[in-house]
Amino acid sequence: MAGNGKAAKPRKMPLRRCTGCGESFPKKELIRVVRGPDGTVSLDFAGKAGGRGAYVCKKTACFKKARKQNRFKTALEVNIPDEVLSALEEEIALCEKEEAEKASAKRAD
Repeated sequence: MAGNGKAAKPRKMPLRRCTGCGESFPKKELIRVVRGPDGTVSLDFAGKAGGRGAYVCKKTACFKKARKQNRFKTALEVNIPDEVLSALEEEIALCEKEEAEKASAKRAD
């Protein structure tokens, strides 16, 4: 509690919009692709790298839609290297696999 007798307000979770589906999610639930000040494009799992960022949720369908419609290129204003897109696709597949395992373990309990 603060010294003025009022309870501290809970911090607001920053929301970001998925480039694939267009829905807003808490920042921590999304994967960020960032164009750094030097023009290099990389994945930013911490969400703190400097530069222009685009977010995508951890669903293969959203990634494919964003890739097909060149939304990463539009958002970052630069061509995205294939190795970055491949790494992002692998990360999303891994996240989906982990979520499926959690769901099946929860059902088993």
